[in-house]
Amino acid sequence: MAPASSVSSVPTPPLFAKQPIPIAAALRRALSKGYGAAELRADILAGIVVGIVALPLSMALAIAVGVPPQHGLYTAIIAGALIALLGGCKFQVTGPTAAFIVILAPIVTKFGLAGLLTAGLMAGIILVGMGIARLGLLIQFIPHPVTTGFTSGIAVVIATLQLKDLLGLDIRSMPDSYIEKLATLWQARGTSHLPEVLVAASTLGLLWLIPRFIKRVPAPLIAIGLASAAAVLVHHYDPAFEVVTIGTRFHSTVNGVVVAGIPPAFPAPALPWGSAGLSFAMLRELVPSAFAIAMLGAIESLLSAVIADGMTGTQHEPNSELVALGIGNIVAPFFGGIAATGALARTATNVRAGARSPFASVTHSVVVLLSMVLLATWVAYVPMASLAALLILVAWNMAEVRNFLGIVRVAPKSDVVVLLTCFGLTILFDMVIAVSIGVVLAAMLFMRRMAELTEARSILEPQPETEHARLPKGVALYEINGPLFFGAAQKAMQALSSSRGDTYKVLILNLGKVPVIDATGLVALENAIKSLLRRKKTVVLAGPLPRPREMWLKANLKEKFQGLEVAGTLEHAMERAASLVS
Repeated sequence: MAPASSVSSVPTPPLFAKQPIPIAAALRRALSKGYGAAELRADILAGIVVGIVALPLSMALAIAVGVPPQHGLYTAIIAGALIALLGGCKFQVTGPTAAFIVILAPIVTKFGLAGLLTAGLMAGIILVGMGIARLGLLIQFIPHPVTTGFTSGIAVVIATLQLKDLLGLDIRSMPDSYIEKLATLWQARGTSHLPEVLVAASTLGLLWLIPRFIKRVPAPLIAIGLASAAAVLVHHYDPAFEVVTIGTRFHSTVNGVVVAGIPPAFPAPALPWGSAGLSFAMLRELVPSAFAIAMLGAIESLLSAVIADGMTGTQHEPNSELVALGIGNIVAPFFGGIAATGALARTATNVRAGARSPFASVTHSVVVLLSMVLLATWVAYVPMASLAALLILVAWNMAEVRNFLGIVRVAPKSDVVVLLTCFGLTILFDMVIAVSIGVVLAAMLFMRRMAELTEARSILEPQPETEHARLPKGVALYEINGPLFFGAAQKAMQALSSSRGDTYKVLILNLGKVPVIDATGLVALENAIKSLLRRKKTVVLAGPLPRPREMWLKANLKEKFQGLEVAGTLEHAMERAASLVS
């Protein structure tokens, strides 16, 4: 058998490194390069900008999930600061995101706020385990059509859920099924309220128009501020013009006093599962939801970190990011925070605003906290229709319609099938089913492509004008070009096993162009060798033998099969075959 050294190899970095997981990797990296007054000033300014963007978004996302708006703010405050300090990406901004709406809303419907907070805590534990297991790099194995399909599907669901507040429809409760949601919205179409529609339309118009003229101040702050002021002013002169606001829909109790809207107080610690206690039955029912939160949180956060790397030329530490994300999601529920993950739009805003370190994200959390305490009275006047309009814009940006249509137009049909399958399953069922089926479908289609790339050919006589001109008489050559794994092994070996020609005495089986082989490929190879030896043929295996090397050492084919020869190269195999027929 050819020695292991005959297998050519190129050293590659291991997928799962054995070093300890670095905690606070991004912060330590930023401080090690020198951090002074200029960097602090840049971080504070960037954090103020991102905090202003996060304030209305955090409230809108919490409301869309089905909980009071302050829980979205608690998430941005607690998880946002903690994950930034402990994470592996210098520019990552974390908090509640639109992608979570389709997962969290059903949890609230079935288990209430206590179930939602407990599920977030369980997801945090799963995320810490994923980071410790060094699964941070697995994000690269999720195909682009899968991520595009489920994010576009989530965007459609988010937009659909906003129609109730956008149009002011009178709907008591929404069903779980997407088709039933559409039916409920259609049945309530006659209850549309004109003032809500006008406020939503004006907010959308401002959100679209403002960025074209004003760059320094975030558009949501101006648009929602102007829409709120206009709604209050019109209602003052025309009491019939009345819209639902945060203050009219939500109430909080602070020191025994009922307050409209969000409470002007710091988040207080409490048990996530509330006074009802924690039961094993509840935990068991929440496991699928917690797993879905963890998977989506990991995918979205790591994708956001990758995009931040591309914008800044830096390199994040994925396993550190997962551990920090897990810790943030473990701690936040004790302060009323819902599930958090890396927010792409806020992270990109952070980079564009000139952030230098994780302190920018910490500043964003401080800005949200101060706004909550100091501006709670004014927040109560924000119309629900304005927040719905903001989420409609978020959903549109999240859908990436141009990218979606580009894949449909230019990608191979198999990728289009994966894209549309994930898109449809996300809308009709949920993200976990969509990603699971999408990854499996993409893997199966990939295996089919690889099987098609693996080619085999038989050369029974010398070919004067080819590299095989010196093929000895009585010697045949069978070449395989491509990976020999379970998707291609049967096809590659079929012609060899079914051949019944007796014109040759020795067969050279050339594996020098096979980069890798798996257990199925080895079994197919052994079966082909058995078939040839039964027909009284001598087999010469030509290398370099494919990876993994350990498989050949354990298989020990030369001792297993009498009449099998092994050569390190095709040249040596031809010399050995010539000596066998001479």
